[in-house]
Amino acid sequence: MSGNRPSSRSRILAAAAALARDAGPGRLSLDAVAARAGVSKGGLLYHFPSKAALMTGLVENYIAEFEARLDAAVTPDDSGEALMKAYVSLSLKSLDEKHPPASWIFSAMAEDPDFLQPVNEFRRKLLQRLLAGSADRTKALMAYLAIEGLHSLKLFGSDQLSGDDRNAIDAYLLSQSTEIPAALRE
Repeated sequence: MSGNRPSSRSRILAAAAALARDAGPGRLSLDAVAARAGVSKGGLLYHFPSKAALMTGLVENYIAEFEARLDAAVTPDDSGEALMKAYVSLSLKSLDEKHPPASWIFSAMAEDPDFLQPVNEFRRKLLQRLLAGSADRTKALMAYLAIEGLHSLKLFGSDQLSGDDRNAIDAYLLSQSTEIPAALRE
């Protein structure tokens, strides 16, 4: 019986994410992921037949985890503004996590041009959801674009914003949504 033991696929994704954080995704090897996950290389290749497939799996897993955190942060009774506040809060927390720049995405895109398809689909649905629940469409668009801009700066490893500037941006974005979702209230 496996009980609460994570599946091989989950262990592989967790190992790949940890290795990507430690060494950077560009230095990720299938052998290292298999060893860290405690599976054979054949077992890894069964779930992810290539490094590109593994990278796609990591992206899809990250998206699923973010969606789950977003859904857990709001209730059906929360307003659209609460959804925006949750999105901004969770995004800013994610941006503050220490990860190496994700420039490896460019090599993954060169191997598989459809690599970003899940990301683009997620962003499209998220923006529709944010706009549908917002009382102020322009404010929602501006917050979404600001978060996307901050993600782009991180992607390229660009750090031209001072700590004070970043704190001011974070505070402004958080202040634009007045209702804090019940699940995020402390």
